[in-house]
Amino acid sequence: MDAIFLLFSVIAIILVFSLFFYFIPVGLWISALAARVRIGIGELIGMRLRRVPPRTILGSQINATKAGLEIPTAFLEAHYLAGGHVENVVNALIAADKAGIGLTRERAAAIDLAGRNVLEAVQVSVNPKVISTPMVTAVAKDGIQVKATSRVTVRANIERLVGGAGEETIMARVGEGIVTTIGSSETHKDVLENPDLISKTVLDKGLDSGTAYEILSIDIADVDVGDNIGAKLQTDQAEADKNIAQARAEERRAMAVAREQEMRATVVEAEAEVPRAMSDAFRSGNLGIMDYYRMRNIEADTQMREGIAGETEEEENT
Repeated sequence: MDAIFLLFSVIAIILVFSLFFYFIPVGLWISALAARVRIGIGELIGMRLRRVPPRTILGSQINATKAGLEIPTAFLEAHYLAGGHVENVVNALIAADKAGIGLTRERAAAIDLAGRNVLEAVQVSVNPKVISTPMVTAVAKDGIQVKATSRVTVRANIERLVGGAGEETIMARVGEGIVTTIGSSETHKDVLENPDLISKTVLDKGLDSGTAYEILSIDIADVDVGDNIGAKLQTDQAEADKNIAQARAEERRAMAVAREQEMRATVVEAEAEVPRAMSDAFRSGNLGIMDYYRMRNIEADTQMREGIAGETEEEENT
């Protein structure tokens, strides 16, 4: 009986100590005190009850304190409960402080909660980023196609990170500026000789307004000559005009054939009336039998002459 009681006592003591060390991470608390981070046992227990990991909060606060920043524990807890990345925000605040960038903890938290990487934004603000645009194709006024690629150097604008447009907008605006500049050039040679005209024109348009970045420079990486679009368009137009003319000619030919067939039908119809007219002439006495034979002789003579003329033409052709 004593052995069973002793066993249950040991288990109870282990459970009590397990719960104690779970709610109160003594090692972490000692590390915080060593780093001069003031936090009470009650706050640690409150973090556990609020399901906030003390290691994440205290670890970030220790880093901030060592870097010379004072960030309240309540602020870090609130940001964690709001779904933010505590470590990312603290590291961004430390980097901004060392770089001399005026970034408040409220602004950093807002940027993080907006879905942007605040640490990367600070890094890009210190070390500008180069964005390579895809090949942009445009046509100069002389009809020659020009292909250009560019590299855009941007720096993050901390004040416009919340609500500002991203890299896709920058690339789209730069591409639009390149197309406009090439399209307004008199000849493609102007673009090839002075590619910096594209950079100057695009920069003057203020393409970074409303974006989360500030454009520092636009460098044309490559310029190539493409197809002669003007000549192709003229060729296609000529081909289309030819097809239209052929269609109209075919329409006129079909109308002529139809008219000819209509006239032939009229002739056949008229020829069909000849025997009836001759019969009426015989009955009325206007046509005699000798007149009839004389007309037949004339028709036979005409047919003979037409046959001889046809044979003569065939001999001349051969």
